[in-house]
Amino acid sequence: MAQVTSSPGASDDPAEAGTAVDRRNRDVDGATVGRDLIQDAQAAELEQEDGSQYILEFNRSPVVGTRLRLEGIYNESRLRFTRPRNWSVKSVKILLRYRHSGALYATRSNLNVIVNDNNVGSVPLNLKQGDTGTIIFDIPTRILKDYNELVIAGLQNNSPTCTQDPFDPSLWTEILPDSKLVFNYEAEPFQLDFNSYPYPLIDVLSLETNHIDYIVPTEQDQTWLTSLARLQTSLGRIADYRPLETDLVKNLDDVADGNRVVVVGTPTEQPILANLDLPLTLKNDRWLDNKQTLISSDTGILMWTVLEDKQSPVLVATGNGPTAVTKAVQFLTQSQDRKIGAGQVVLVNDVEEIESPDIRDWPRYLPLNDNFELGDLTGFNNEPFDDVAIRGAHAPPFEFDFKALPDDRFLPGNTMTLRYTYGPQVNPLTSLVEVQLDGITVAGERLDSVDGQRRATLKVELPEQHITPQSRLKVYLRFDPRERRSCSRVTDHQLWGTIHSDSTFNLNRQQVAKLPDLNLLKAGYPFASPQDLSRTAIVVPDQPDLNELAVMLEFSERLGRLSRSEAVQVEVYPVSQLTPEIQESQHLVAIGLRSQFPLVEALEAAEFNLKDGGRQWGDSEVRTLPDSEGVLQQQLSPWNESRVLLTMTAQNDVGLQQLRDLLGLDSLFFQLQGDTALISANNETPSPYDENAYNLEFLQRSAQRDVQEEGAFQRAITVIQGNWFLLIPGIIVLSLLLYGVLQAYLKRNDALIAAPGVMTDPSAPGEL
Repeated sequence: MAQVTSSPGASDDPAEAGTAVDRRNRDVDGATVGRDLIQDAQAAELEQEDGSQYILEFNRSPVVGTRLRLEGIYNESRLRFTRPRNWSVKSVKILLRYRHSGALYATRSNLNVIVNDNNVGSVPLNLKQGDTGTIIFDIPTRILKDYNELVIAGLQNNSPTCTQDPFDPSLWTEILPDSKLVFNYEAEPFQLDFNSYPYPLIDVLSLETNHIDYIVPTEQDQTWLTSLARLQTSLGRIADYRPLETDLVKNLDDVADGNRVVVVGTPTEQPILANLDLPLTLKNDRWLDNKQTLISSDTGILMWTVLEDKQSPVLVATGNGPTAVTKAVQFLTQSQDRKIGAGQVVLVNDVEEIESPDIRDWPRYLPLNDNFELGDLTGFNNEPFDDVAIRGAHAPPFEFDFKALPDDRFLPGNTMTLRYTYGPQVNPLTSLVEVQLDGITVAGERLDSVDGQRRATLKVELPEQHITPQSRLKVYLRFDPRERRSCSRVTDHQLWGTIHSDSTFNLNRQQVAKLPDLNLLKAGYPFASPQDLSRTAIVVPDQPDLNELAVMLEFSERLGRLSRSEAVQVEVYPVSQLTPEIQESQHLVAIGLRSQFPLVEALEAAEFNLKDGGRQWGDSEVRTLPDSEGVLQQQLSPWNESRVLLTMTAQNDVGLQQLRDLLGLDSLFFQLQGDTALISANNETPSPYDENAYNLEFLQRSAQRDVQEEGAFQRAITVIQGNWFLLIPGIIVLSLLLYGVLQAYLKRNDALIAAPGVMTDPSAPGEL
């Protein structure tokens, strides 16, 4: 079923609206042939069936923005969407709102909608100049999958016979951002089974943001704080690029309908456990198993339940002692261990202690070896690259991450040897291979063989200053056919090429990082080195409030998104339990309001310092009333110059909320630079989609220091590489010193030989 309507644009006069070509397809009364002129609202009316309805608008995709534009004779755009796990979809409709150039010839121009390689409808492009059209198509539910692809393809011609110029600017169609997908569905009950974890705590297929509420106990000890941070870090890794919202509440009444709930702690710490409908028996604040036997104090307990009145699933991580709680959370954070979980209850007797990975073993980044192949890198699905086939004249590039480790310092002499194959029928004058690094073309070469070429090579010099932890490489095979049909119509089905996975890279780099530098925090460095976060300790006040805990959770989640490991070993300490050994050996993250900041002596020694009602920057000092900015600052640790201290503080809770936004929003976090970031909002409820909603300022004053993780020999090599101009004078000085030592030794020998009473003939026995 399809419904088509149009809404009037700037001109409704049939004699004036559109071009001559457009007017040829209209009746004498100005109506376009084949159009039903009813109001947009009538055509766009989508009745809700029994059950629930969800509307997914196109403007939620960054690909769309203000409009989705199709240009040229043929063009297409792709959008992807998921089907939530607990939906039983009854029907799906797509509503497209579009407009197009008045120069298009209606009988030879149309818009096609394709879902998962199934054509669901087509509409001719026959609107008046300036009109907006609306089209509704049914999408068969049988073709839907967990991950779906929507293709909107436009065929556009401005001539009844052929279009002379495929790049004519009058060939355009725009899909408006208020186009939408409308789902009618019934929600299915949650499956409370640990073999589906992290579902229903997190649904990676959800079209909405997953929202989790943590129940906060009255007293927060070191075990509870660490367990909470580790669990949130693990959830950040699972969510990856998907949005995740977290709140802290003190009782179940504060939980919003539909939110997921997490309760961590022993029955003594969390008396709220007695009010939940749980599959195990709780007696005198002690857990009993299904045989009514007391469970050991070191056995972790994991349970699912649900709040019936709020339709909220509840995850419980508990036990009869602090060790049991730690073990239960550790089971959930270790990706291999949680695969063996099943049922509504899991009793964790033992959890394998996973060895910490190498400090430079960073998945999704460049390999440690300086010489490697393309097949050693992985794609978005974490699978190694195989040979990649490219077809057509306007094929998209082969694009992949080329992320340097954060402490990589590249020297001149980095090369890529690209191996590729292309077929015959290409025009050797206008076809080429091109390599781009972060959008900058670094090499190119003509495809000069009319018969094609097998395993051709192109050596590419990679500029060292452009290889960063956020780098991406693109390889274009730009084909142009040898022969064109009439009207310059490109025939490109016979054009093909292959990029081979044995293409090689040869890098020249050393391992050293200049700290402090918030730019490296965008990759998680140095806190994510090693990737299990075992060198990171978070410090909070002895009695942290909810806003300080929220910042801690946001930072833990961000570290989870930036790291990949089988385990999570981050620790959280109330300041009274922070030992000198931890201060000296760990990278520290201190969180708290200025009035109760846990490491106030380090804050006062920083270049930028919040004071009581004022600020200090170097020798400058001002008073600010009120001060609602959040401050994120990195400095070398006062207790160990090879470690760093990250401080997050503010004068009030509003400033802490700004810090949460800075850590949680990619659009803000990936702007970090310098050693100090100041953030404030322009209104009380800033929109994350408004680029002017926040004010960000960056400061840099602290002296940077080279920090290395290698041994003494590698450090010596690095020093020599950084001071090569002293090498020749050093060799000369060393040679002169050796010459002087040898001369002194020879003179001493001559003196001994010439001394009286010393034999000159070694064969003569005895002494004279």
